[in-house]
Amino acid sequence: METKIKQLQQLIKKADKICFFTGAGISTESGIPDFRSQNGLYKQNISFADVISKRFYDRSPEKFWPLFKEIFYLKMLHQYAPNRGHQLIANLEKSKVIHVITQNIDGLHQEAGSTNVYEIHGTIKKAHCPSCGSQFDLAYMNKTALPACEACTHLLKPNVVLFGDEIHQFEQAAEAALQSDLFVVMGSSLEVTPINQIPLLVSKHTQIPMVMINKEVTQYDDVFDLVIHDSIGGVVSRL
Repeated sequence: METKIKQLQQLIKKADKICFFTGAGISTESGIPDFRSQNGLYKQNISFADVISKRFYDRSPEKFWPLFKEIFYLKMLHQYAPNRGHQLIANLEKSKVIHVITQNIDGLHQEAGSTNVYEIHGTIKKAHCPSCGSQFDLAYMNKTALPACEACTHLLKPNVVLFGDEIHQFEQAAEAALQSDLFVVMGSSLEVTPINQIPLLVSKHTQIPMVMINKEVTQYDDVFDLVIHDSIGGVVSRL
């Protein structure tokens, strides 16, 4: 492990432009559970995937919101803070060009100080009115069980990418990854498509070093030059 940590230190030291790709594993260390661990039937004979789907929202927004809030309860409380992983990435902006591609919706990268963040799956911290386009913050969403637009009373839609929605900023994120000189995955099993194609694009079209930091083995470990199976907190403390 110490040899791998030293390799990682050298890679970070030499790089001028680093692209970090982060998943649920970086946020679970802030105490936020991975919502994908909820499987099978959720309640009222509705599957979990159906609950957080565009189709369910479009059909029954008044039923969608209470279930959505229950699933993302901890994220919507906002009683959590960036951890050492988020802080490491943000601190590197002081001396390097840093881009972050994140699958997370919690906004912790920005809270830590990162400025170039691609939130592929959107954000829990905002919602919008599908009718007039007005934007609302998390505090407004939490005021009522069924958050509605102040202007036109239409029920809001969270700015989270639901099943059936298009992901955000894929092309910009892929370009940032391809233009970097070090690519680091932190806390992602790379099981979610199409975002898991970005590491493959980097491997195919560049010669830059690629690093995987994740507790568990992933299906794409073999495309990385350096693989560390450990917690992000453990790796960062050694760094």
